[in-house]
Amino acid sequence: MRLTQNIAAKLLLACLLAAVVALPVGCSQALAAEPYDWQLVTPEAGWQARDSQGEVVFNDRLWLFGGWFNSYEAPPRDVWSSADGRHWEQVTPEAPWLHSDLSMSITFDQRMWFMGGWYNGRLEGHSASNAVWSSTDGRQWTQETAAAGWSPRLAAAVVEFRGRIWILGGSENYYFGDADSLKNDVWSSADGRSWELATAQAPWAPRAYHQAVVLNDRIYVMGGGNYVPQYQAFNDVWSSADGVRWRKETDAAPWAARLWFSSVVYRDRMWVLGGWSQPGSTNHDDVWHSQNGRDWTRLDSDVVWKARHEHSAYVFKDRIFVAGGHAKPLSNEVWSLHLPQDWGK
Repeated sequence: MRLTQNIAAKLLLACLLAAVVALPVGCSQALAAEPYDWQLVTPEAGWQARDSQGEVVFNDRLWLFGGWFNSYEAPPRDVWSSADGRHWEQVTPEAPWLHSDLSMSITFDQRMWFMGGWYNGRLEGHSASNAVWSSTDGRQWTQETAAAGWSPRLAAAVVEFRGRIWILGGSENYYFGDADSLKNDVWSSADGRSWELATAQAPWAPRAYHQAVVLNDRIYVMGGGNYVPQYQAFNDVWSSADGVRWRKETDAAPWAARLWFSSVVYRDRMWVLGGWSQPGSTNHDDVWHSQNGRDWTRLDSDVVWKARHEHSAYVFKDRIFVAGGHAKPLSNEVWSLHLPQDWGK
């Protein structure tokens, strides 16, 4: 043990000297940061494998709402929470909301919010929703409004920005819609009940299955497109300081145009994680980050989750968590990634 420590100390000293006197490059390689690998938190969370679920961080816990098992049954309405990503508790087996496939969820004003979504898959009686619900415990839910100002829809992007909830785009119909079902309107609310239209037509193309984040006091909208009847996918990025006036940051980010990906803000960067593209019904396992929406860098890891789409992504306890999603088959894995606080600086 002492011999190993002595060797390590000598190597470190040699590399430090190399930085000063330009000794062989092997030393600089020895000092280089190792790949940042994802860690498997659990191969099987307590909830049934699924995709398209809602997710928030609230009261120092991870939360998961409903989702999708298949297209020929009503979506699940269960609510789960976890303090560590490994051990999950079922808070309720059946929440009062119905439209839990591709709903929009967020933490706002010390409550969890659940909005919109799709019900009943490809079955008769399918529908989209514009109801808004909130809860402080995941068990008792209050319907703040049965019909928000925005039309019933699923797969919109949602953010908190300047003390308001914002809904951006989405689709009014899942399996049976067309290009006219897609939206590029932007709405906001200070209380979840009364909604104001910021713009009926943002300059970014109408879309669903996209993502939005807030970074540097701007809203960023990225990716998404349409699933059926005509597949369309984007990898453009737009930003706005007010939800009304939008600036195109890039026509084409280096990550492949995609639907059903996840995005978070971590270490002062926006992140794109996984997703799905045609042709070939391709799932992605790539991870990208950017400080401005224009310049993107891929984070390569030796260990990463299996390629997937419509998974949950959280920032929790100074880590990124990825949970569930469609990894061919559906998954109930949970993974996490930690980067040092001075990473990238």
